[in-house]
Amino acid sequence: MNKQITGVLSALFVVIAGTCARAEDTLRLTVGQRGLWDTAISEVGQRAGIFKMHGLALEILWTQGSGETQQAVIGGSVDIGTGVGIMGALSAYSKAAPVRVIGAEMTGAGDLFWYVRADSPIKSLAELNGKTVAYSTVGSSTHGVVNAFVKQYAPAAKPTQTGGPAATLTAVMSGQVDVGWAAPPFGLDQLDRKEIRQIATGNDTVFKGQTVRLLITNSATLASRKDAVDRYLAGYRETIDWMYSDTAALKTYAEFVGITEEKAKRIRDGFFPKSSVSPDKITGLDLIVPDAVALKFTPVPLTKEQLAELIQIPAIK
Repeated sequence: MNKQITGVLSALFVVIAGTCARAEDTLRLTVGQRGLWDTAISEVGQRAGIFKMHGLALEILWTQGSGETQQAVIGGSVDIGTGVGIMGALSAYSKAAPVRVIGAEMTGAGDLFWYVRADSPIKSLAELNGKTVAYSTVGSSTHGVVNAFVKQYAPAAKPTQTGGPAATLTAVMSGQVDVGWAAPPFGLDQLDRKEIRQIATGNDTVFKGQTVRLLITNSATLASRKDAVDRYLAGYRETIDWMYSDTAALKTYAEFVGITEEKAKRIRDGFFPKSSVSPDKITGLDLIVPDAVALKFTPVPLTKEQLAELIQIPAIK
């Protein structure tokens, strides 16, 4: 009888130990632009305990933009990068970098907007020739949009790297840069107070309706930790569902960013329809691939075989 009890207890110990080991699985993330609704998904899910239910603990390092985020993933110092510009990812892959796409992060570019000081004479994109136009980092979605502005509207405009929205606002208000970029919640107060004036959004380019930012990993990470990556995507999907169905999620996001729940709802409902943050489909590749060549991110179009190797989104289970 004692042997039976001992055997049962041993079996239970193995199960409990296995569960605890799984609960301690850690994924290191780089995430661009702290405080945006879409880039906050991992943080909000972590605070809500959703990733813990999938046996994951996330270590999140915030960056100033896609270039920093992607480089950390390529270098292998982190496991996953979120908010990586699609043009930057295509460019890196075309240069044989070990980058793999595990999901869409943002589709459409209406959340990104470009603005001038209220007293600026600039009224439209056609007036950008000779002017400095801000983007965050090389290869980011803002970099792609600004390149598209130049190609479509103002070939003599001067794309200028400025980092995150806060640093960009300082540069614009001090006269160092003519046109700044932002994404909610950044810039909303200044717009409301009429200190700045919006002149364009990312949807004023070829990026309208296309996937502009991605979730990425390193090919070695995907090969060695595929189960953890799959569980991350499962938790990511569940977090999105929660953020669009429960007011408690708005409270969690608002507390994280340091804004009111009312403003959190304004950001979500006004700039981020749920479909825009779905990770399950890269939209617009038939246009994105040739655009990557036209905007000089890749020397030639990626083939279907290359895209199949690059894009490996875990299936919904």
